Amino acid sequence: MKIVIAPDSFKDSLSAADVARAIAAGLAQALPDAELICIPMADGGEGTLQAVVAATQGEIRRSRVRGPMGVEVDAQWGWIAATKTAVIEMAEASGLQLVARGERNACDSSSFGTGELILAALDAGATRVVLAIGGSATNDGGSGMLSALGLGLYDDAGASLPPGGAALTRLARVDSEHLDPRLQGVQFEIAADVDNPLCGDQGASHIFGPQKGATAQEVALLDTALGHFADKVSALLGRDDRAMPGSGAAGGMGYAARAFLDASFRPGVEVVAELVGLAQGMAGASLAITGEGRFDSQTLRGKTPYGVARLANAANVPVVVIAGTLGEGYQGLYDHGILAAFSLASGPMTLEQACSQAEQLLSQRARDIGRLWAFQAVNGRSPD
Repeated sequence: MKIVIAPDSFKDSLSAADVARAIAAGLAQALPDAELICIPMADGGEGTLQAVVAATQGEIRRSRVRGPMGVEVDAQWGWIAATKTAVIEMAEASGLQLVARGERNACDSSSFGTGELILAALDAGATRVVLAIGGSATNDGGSGMLSALGLGLYDDAGASLPPGGAALTRLARVDSEHLDPRLQGVQFEIAADVDNPLCGDQGASHIFGPQKGATAQEVALLDTALGHFADKVSALLGRDDRAMPGSGAAGGMGYAARAFLDASFRPGVEVVAELVGLAQGMAGASLAITGEGRFDSQTLRGKTPYGVARLANAANVPVVVIAGTLGEGYQGLYDHGILAAFSLASGPMTLEQACSQAEQLLSQRARDIGRLWAFQAVNGRSPD
């Protein structure tokens, strides 16, 4: 019996690899003869880098880059030498978690550090860059990233613009003459599940600006600034990408990547599944177990259990979910290939208790699932 274990991380508790190991330990107690295949997963957000590097025998590299508020940070990125692929999490260099809640400033935060990570990948000889853009602290239309790569952004006096989205209101000229020529030889893939346009009521500033510290007045200012940026870029390139799905992702990073990097957009979980070989792992499996911290109706929007279920269904493999909590509407996933779902809590407990005991609780749930599966296997009964 082959069982594929392909969970996401449990935020503030365990990495995807740790979750997979805990589930495997529990299953081994009930199914000692089973072949357990651990494939840690992610959906393009936090944990993507670790999941991909672990599954591909890649290498974690570190670069000192400019953080979202200008303070240098140590950022990790992944390198897969066999395919010359760099895996970059925008959050490592330009993430919201790098800025204290009271210091978040959507007007001044910059994606420059993400551009520096791309430069590091170019220096390594990358021919493919997978850029996961979840969790950003920025709303600068990707202008900071582009500046790091050599794009010139100037005001009426010919001075370079300062960092941040608000400064784009003063943009007078865009100069691509010194954009790094090595970009032309690189395939860029954006791992994101956001399909918002750059501007407007559903754009980057209105939908995501408030969580990055923007007031209502600043949201309006930033939306205008990104629109002005798009006007100037469109005049330079001869096309307008601002309304394209995903252009508003990560404060407009999607727009910059599409306009200047010719990036393709794919759901994060699909990109990760391809890199870690999940479809190949499913071949011949009897069961797949996945999970995440909170399993609810939002999982349908491209989170890991949904992506795992789609691939498992294609291989005719049933899927069971183990989650920290089961939220509202999780039953809707039963229509998308999820056989059953279980929460960790064995009784009343606080979130802190659940997080601290997550490894033990995961093993216990997996053991119980394994016992049930062993029973049906021995007795020839369908788990349906």
